[in-house]
Amino acid sequence: MPSTLILGIESSCDETSAAVVRNGQAVLSNVVASQLIHSNYGGVVPELASREHLRAIVPVVREAMQRANVAYSDLAAIAVTEGPGLAGALLVGISFAKALAFGANLPLIAVNHLEGHIHAVLMDATTAFADASPLLALVVSGGHTHLYLATQTPEQTWHYRNVGKTLDDAAGEAFDKVAKLLGLPYPGGPWIDALASLGTADTRLFPFAQIKQKATGNTAPKLAREAALQPNDDPARFDMSFSGIKTAVRRYVELHHMQPAIATRDDAFRAIGLHKAKPDTMNLARALPYFDAPTLNLIASFQNAVVKNLARSAFHAAEHYGVRSLLVSGGVSANSELRRHITAEATRRNLPVAFPAIALSTDNAAMIAAAAFPKFLTRDFAPDTLEPTPQLRLG
Repeated sequence: MPSTLILGIESSCDETSAAVVRNGQAVLSNVVASQLIHSNYGGVVPELASREHLRAIVPVVREAMQRANVAYSDLAAIAVTEGPGLAGALLVGISFAKALAFGANLPLIAVNHLEGHIHAVLMDATTAFADASPLLALVVSGGHTHLYLATQTPEQTWHYRNVGKTLDDAAGEAFDKVAKLLGLPYPGGPWIDALASLGTADTRLFPFAQIKQKATGNTAPKLAREAALQPNDDPARFDMSFSGIKTAVRRYVELHHMQPAIATRDDAFRAIGLHKAKPDTMNLARALPYFDAPTLNLIASFQNAVVKNLARSAFHAAEHYGVRSLLVSGGVSANSELRRHITAEATRRNLPVAFPAIALSTDNAAMIAAAAFPKFLTRDFAPDTLEPTPQLRLG
């Protein structure tokens, strides 16, 4: 196969990224500029995200091309995230990609961000999961929690069917909101992961709801703690819910009068500069004096509930559809407890499972370029009228 180089551009939320990927697998460069400004607000501010993308996109693309040591004349196509995501953030990436494709006389390929996360795993040449169709993909991040049944077509493209999703908060959103509630830095997911290992999870503390689907009709699904999933329902659904766990944490904090300690911790972190820090070994050691055992146990119990919820839905769906493998992708796939628990359960079930490399777990352009490669082979190019689709669905 001749070498096909695709420049990918990703700007769906708060990461400006560009990458050059060969034949959908070999990453020649992958540059990501993170927007630290949002740590001041405890969440992504859409207007600020758009402005930061405008500042970063030119130098990020330039650096990606330089690191890959390629010229625009070497490229076969340019790929860009069409959606889902923040409208203004997507518009920056799409506008720049359209102008670049026009100026370089290259075809433009529109990519669904969620499919990009799946290809962050499929692009790994060291796995054979691209040949393990049908497979089940769990895409779990700050904005999305979905289960997809993925089937590869004879043309090497992929067909996706959504068989489960969160009915409220995404799992990553629940992580970040609980972290903010407890006075942890933003983004909170990595901090919860690091701190949970220092606590003891009480598996009875946050029992989570299962989703009971009506067998017929269009009635909305109901939450029932003891309701079992119905594997014979047609169509089968394996939906999830995380807002209840988040609310239960808030009630626990109020019941145990933890607010003063949380306020003290938040003030201390800002005073010593930890409110924008990542939980590396040094920062974790600096933070630990501000946590007592009950708080660490609370964090461990919350993480345990979310991980078990995700795993249960994924394995129920995998069993129902008889899939040949399981892929877990998205920012939350970097969570160490999620990886450990799902790997152990998959091994017990003799079900192959794969995760993306940690660097490809969060939003990045390499996954966008990889997902664009099958579209390039079938000449599935975007029209000149391409616009952002913030609520774009997959399957």
